[in-house]
Amino acid sequence: MLEPKELAVKRIFGLWDSLVNTIQPAGEWIALLPIRLLMSYEFGKAGFGKYAADGVPNWFANTQDNFLFPFNVIPAEISWFLVTWTEVLGSIGLFFGLFTRFWAFSLIILTIVAISGVHWPGDWSSLSELWEGYRVSRDGDSGNFRIPLLFITMLIPMVFAGGGKLSLDQLLRGRLGSRFR
Repeated sequence: MLEPKELAVKRIFGLWDSLVNTIQPAGEWIALLPIRLLMSYEFGKAGFGKYAADGVPNWFANTQDNFLFPFNVIPAEISWFLVTWTEVLGSIGLFFGLFTRFWAFSLIILTIVAISGVHWPGDWSSLSELWEGYRVSRDGDSGNFRIPLLFITMLIPMVFAGGGKLSLDQLLRGRLGSRFR
């Protein structure tokens, strides 16, 4: 015979298991959707902003030397074009969940290059000075890589899991079978 405390604990865990079993199927459909939509909005806002710009801004051309190889040797106009269209098309792909893994991976690469060229602290000599760059700031010398790092963290699950069941990827997988991953 179970003690009243043990019985209460067993009931609580039973209720918890019942709740988890109830929401688990919904999670397969919607768990990645808010992240996909948020990343779609953020990269779309950046990409359409670049698209609307009149040519390559000076700040972009002046920071290109800080980009990782091979992006630091590509002319600024080509880099601007690649960044703009990766963000625009990537945001559309994430919104619809179409080629989600490809776009998430591409946007991670783009974000790493952006961190190296724009968001990384200009000068640091210790980990504590580097950590000062983990903030949101317009001061480029001390860094501001917090938001891009959060973006990478949100894109990683999409690289491994895809767009979720509520995506065009899932629809295509149903139609094309294992040929589409």
